[in-house]
Amino acid sequence: MRMDPAEDRRHSKRQNHHINMLGFVADSEYGIPRRCPCGGRLINEVGGKEDYDTLPGKRFFTCKNYEADGLHYRQPWITGVQEELERLTKRVEEAEQVMMGVSNLTKQIETLEEEVQFLNDQVYDLTVQVHTLEKVCFD
Repeated sequence: MRMDPAEDRRHSKRQNHHINMLGFVADSEYGIPRRCPCGGRLINEVGGKEDYDTLPGKRFFTCKNYEADGLHYRQPWITGVQEELERLTKRVEEAEQVMMGVSNLTKQIETLEEEVQFLNDQVYDLTVQVHTLEKVCFD
């Protein structure tokens, strides 16, 4: 049996949407999640003793609308915190490099300002010498 072409297109669009949503969820699962890709609020879930596949008391960032369909978050708390810590550590290291660069640039600016002052003094001395020579030569 052949499907209706219109139904076939709708089915294909639903599949593409589902695949795209799975990609969005996978791409956004880094660090401490702020919101689920479905738009749902995240709650801090603590696994109970009835969860035999995990340790009792294990914590999760879980979408309020969680279903085991791959479109909602249920991320172990420790994973999110560890990834967030790594991200923040990297940002601090980058900020330290920028601060060192600013310090180096400040030193270079001070050196250049000293050189400019030295050159200004030389130009002034040369101007005075030229003025003196003009008086001697043309008087």
